[in-house]
Amino acid sequence: MSDLCREYGISRKTGHKIWNRFQALGIDGLRDESRAPHRIPHRTRDELVELIVAERKKHPTWGAKKLKDVIERRDQLVLPSESTVGDILKRAGLVTPRRERPKFPPRPTGLRSSDAPNQVWSADYKGQFRLGDGKYCYPLTVTDHFTRFIIGCDAMDAISDHSARDCFLTHFQEYGLPETIRTDNGVPFACHGLASLTRLSVLWLRLGIEVERIAPGHPEQNGRHERMHRTLKRETTRPAAKTLLQQQERFDAFVEEYNEARPHESLAMKRPGEVFVPSARRLPSAIPEPSYPLHDDVLRVSDKGYVHLLTRTTYVGRALSGELLGLREEDDGRFLLSFLTIDLGHVSADGKYFTAIDGRSVEKE
Repeated sequence: MSDLCREYGISRKTGHKIWNRFQALGIDGLRDESRAPHRIPHRTRDELVELIVAERKKHPTWGAKKLKDVIERRDQLVLPSESTVGDILKRAGLVTPRRERPKFPPRPTGLRSSDAPNQVWSADYKGQFRLGDGKYCYPLTVTDHFTRFIIGCDAMDAISDHSARDCFLTHFQEYGLPETIRTDNGVPFACHGLASLTRLSVLWLRLGIEVERIAPGHPEQNGRHERMHRTLKRETTRPAAKTLLQQQERFDAFVEEYNEARPHESLAMKRPGEVFVPSARRLPSAIPEPSYPLHDDVLRVSDKGYVHLLTRTTYVGRALSGELLGLREEDDGRFLLSFLTIDLGHVSADGKYFTAIDGRSVEKE
């Protein structure tokens, strides 16, 4: 034994251990044995595993952190760490690995940040989808940027400027007025007309709400809202309801759970409804007319979108129909045409041309 142990570089104790295993088990005794402990004192109890799995099946889009917070608060239990809860979900086959996406360094967007409720609201139409009866649904969604609180999720049968204005007036009546509303560049939030104004954005401006638009083709600039859309789609549209009314009921249930029951990681696991408060700026009983104390003249746009500038008329768009515009002479002899805080363009000194701020020159009629 001593000679063999020296030849293979092991101790006599190890040599005798191997020999005894061989005598007891034969050739199988020479194979490596499992080093796993026979008893794991910190192993998660089966009843907790079953509770976690059941809660995940009830909320298939909630992650380990949310499930842990909800169960501990509701059942007054102490669950294992977030990573352990995640491992339990993986072993139960309840986690689908995400496709790896390329990562790019962040770039400044120039958009306003928020550190309190009602500083920025985000609005968008979630992509349309077909209902069970064959008709399409166009959800109009509004959220508070800071608290992630869903202001509204309305099932529409079409993208409509008139319907969108009615929805926003309802939201303003209930929650007050935000300082800014951020949207993309699609209708009814923007158009290809003068200053991209629409009837909806004109309403916001008259109420003293700033209008923010993300850069075309960059939905990540409204990323918090788009992330909510992904959860909304997974939990309410797969499959879609049969009718628009039934789909609205699903949206209402989702909004209630999202605002009041679903914890949010960016809010230190608080619910959006625990952080959001209505705005102190209330919707006025009558929308005030624009005022231009620093301008030389105030002009009324006709019902068809024309305004008389100096000696002739020019088309400024139906979005401004019936609105008051301000006209002010500049140092270079031109005249600046404005709607509230938005400068629309310049009228040449001879009154022949109107040049929009974006550079387009329009000969007046």
